[in-house]
Amino acid sequence: MVTMSMSMESDAQLAVRAARAGAAVVREMYGESLARFEKSAGDFATAADLTAEEAILGVLRAARPEDAVTGEESGASGAPGTERGWLVDPLCGTLNYAVGSMLVAVNVALRVGSGITAAASADPFSGEVFWTDGAHAWVRAADGTDERLVPSAGSRLVDVNLDPPFPHAPGFRAVELLAMPGFAAGYRPRVISSTLAVAWVAAGRRAAYVTDGGTGLRLDSVHFAAGIALCEAAGCVVTGIDGLPVHTGAGGLVVAADPATHDALLALVRGLGPTGG
Repeated sequence: MVTMSMSMESDAQLAVRAARAGAAVVREMYGESLARFEKSAGDFATAADLTAEEAILGVLRAARPEDAVTGEESGASGAPGTERGWLVDPLCGTLNYAVGSMLVAVNVALRVGSGITAAASADPFSGEVFWTDGAHAWVRAADGTDERLVPSAGSRLVDVNLDPPFPHAPGFRAVELLAMPGFAAGYRPRVISSTLAVAWVAAGRRAAYVTDGGTGLRLDSVHFAAGIALCEAAGCVVTGIDGLPVHTGAGGLVVAADPATHDALLALVRGLGPTGG
């Protein structure tokens, strides 16, 4: 039964609540000896992934029973063709988590038609939730206070995803970006292997984020939908590695705090391409 308070809850606040429910599970199960479930070569889920997803889906289904849901672990459910669909990645950074690293995120996003209208990305261990209503973006602290997200390139830190596959090789591999003199002269690399880094660009904690991964960057990506929506709402520059709008071009992702940083990184990426130096 949907209570009156649930029915009046905005989609953005529901995304926050669902992400927090998943984050609570991830935090509680941290450090346990967890069963692993192989998914594909080099990829697996843990009991924490599955339990966190169950918690998130429970919140979403109770509040919006007519909406479709796509979970990283459970797949799609709900009526096909439904305009409203929730996208859930219950534990981004599973490998990090499995070896005791706290660099993980819990991602929840709502796709309505051709756009993401609400999203939340929770850090289970800081207690922060980065969230957007589709127009603006905030970070909610563990005490419940909200602060607007303000991107900044001042740190010069660029998070680069080095996980395979590398669909644009040999033309472009993100790892080669780190060795370019132009990159070393202006930026310092960081690698946390979690989409938490995408939210950090929106928050001004990273100047940019780059991945050459071609898969999983569709509009209905459970991995990146929340982070992309956060960055766009915060005013970041977001494109594929070819500079075209994300979801439409060659794939990959370049998220930057400002146009100057985006232009500089895109020039370096192009320099690694087939016609580059």
